[in-house]
Amino acid sequence: MDLILWRHAEAEDGMADHSRELTEKGHKQASKMAAFLRQHLPADAQILVSPAIRTQQTAAALTADFTTVPAIAPGASVHALLQAVRWPNAGGTVLVVGHQPTLGSVAAQLLGCEHESLRIKKSGLWWLSRREGSSETTLRLVITPEFL
Repeated sequence: MDLILWRHAEAEDGMADHSRELTEKGHKQASKMAAFLRQHLPADAQILVSPAIRTQQTAAALTADFTTVPAIAPGASVHALLQAVRWPNAGGTVLVVGHQPTLGSVAAQLLGCEHESLRIKKSGLWWLSRREGSSETTLRLVITPEFL
């Protein structure tokens, strides 16, 4: 199974958390990462997105064909996110568009840093893999829009 963690792009401050929209810079970040994903994401990838406006806008830069999952909203637990994606048993590729610190905590747990959290930059993407029957997770890619 491949699990891709995509943090939402830069969003405006000073609004209710779920209502925050992307800034102009955030739209550019999301567009850059979406262009990268279009070249590398398998056609049958499942895309799960937090209900927050900023994640919805980030995902929309890639496609309108995604599933909104309340279990991965801001403040979600690592357990809730991993249950939502059915890690590691779903097979195929799942792209999650979500939030810090949850995404960083998921990456840390899967990479064996149990008591740590890793920082995923805005619109940053972490691509993790686990082969069927294996208990090891491989970090395949970490990239931010600044490198595209």
